[in-house]
Amino acid sequence: MKRIHHGLLAAMLVTAGGAVGCGEAVPPVDAAPWWEGLPYASEMVSFTPGEGAGYGEQALPDVVLGPPQGKGELAASLDVLSLGDGGEIVLGFGDRVIVDGPGADFVVFENPFYADGDPEQVFAELGEVSVSEDGETWVHFACDSTPDDAPPYTGCAGWTPTQEYDALEHPTLSLELTGGDGFDLADVGLSRARYVRIRDLWGVGATPSQGFDLDAVGILNAE
Repeated sequence: MKRIHHGLLAAMLVTAGGAVGCGEAVPPVDAAPWWEGLPYASEMVSFTPGEGAGYGEQALPDVVLGPPQGKGELAASLDVLSLGDGGEIVLGFGDRVIVDGPGADFVVFENPFYADGDPEQVFAELGEVSVSEDGETWVHFACDSTPDDAPPYTGCAGWTPTQEYDALEHPTLSLELTGGDGFDLADVGLSRARYVRIRDLWGVGATPSQGFDLDAVGILNAE
């Protein structure tokens, strides 16, 4: 079994930005996002970048809010925020509350993919996931993150590809539809959570894309 670490490839680091042309509507600054009402993180509470971070920061907070921009099992999305070595981020869900229900209760989306479609050759960057109801007391999921081990990385985020799907057509999420790494509140003895914190564990990659590349967080069971 083989595991391959990855940062964003150097050729991917520069993306073309488009300017608003004549006749194009410029949305109001306070316009609601197109995904409003869908079960995803809606606020960035805090972000503490680690060494080597920088990719995606210019697009904060939008780049980590709302649905993921998955590319499936064979490609990595560039719509991400690199946390840097040991960097961490806290996301909230507004009025929504994650609750303990059947199976996984929320899902974390990174941008791993399988080399040649082989799940044993996963480009992975792992993160530790913690949850809190009040934003002060945190409980973390035990993560089997030994770098020399091959997948599965039970309890960790950042190793299951995010699938391509239409978030408006699928307002109810499932791991079968979305991909990503699912987490069950029962595993940490909680019945509810309002905040999710993700901390980079491996710090792999090169500046400015070092560390865990966060795409989004979605709710599977909500109050």
